[in-house]
Amino acid sequence: ARLRYKLGEHLAVDSRSVHAFIVGEHGDSEVVAWSSANVSGVPLSEICEMRGHYNHKENTKEIAEAVKNSAYGIAMSVKRICEVIMRDEKSILPVSHMIHGIYGIEGVSLSMPVIVGADGVESDIPINLNGEEAVKLKNSADSLKAIMDTIEL
Repeated sequence: ARLRYKLGEHLAVDSRSVHAFIVGEHGDSEVVAWSSANVSGVPLSEICEMRGHYNHKENTKEIAEAVKNSAYGIAMSVKRICEVIMRDEKSILPVSHMIHGIYGIEGVSLSMPVIVGADGVESDIPINLNGEEAVKLKNSADSLKAIMDTIEL
């Protein structure tokens, strides 16, 4: 939601028309899936240029940092997830869940887009990441696994 809001603000469009995800863990190793971001089906790079923005690399870096460092509305996120479950909405949300085999990741919980309904996570939604994003996602998973390995259960 923070990413969609910032992109909507940057492009001067309604954030509800922005489709973009942050995947991985939410923190230092989070990954913005820029390669799959779009505004109502129009690829992000095209809509940026339509709106007069040409410094893609600088702008995306600035937006990603602003999102990472902004206050996290956890209560709003939990409220939305609960609504989706209670209403069996079958909404696509990025929620943390156990990952098995996506981008070579196994046995770690990461935030990835899924269909959420009355039964919770119903199915994964494939997200296309470019090579750099996939490597960053794998690094995010490896960071979490390293922390998990230090915890005695």
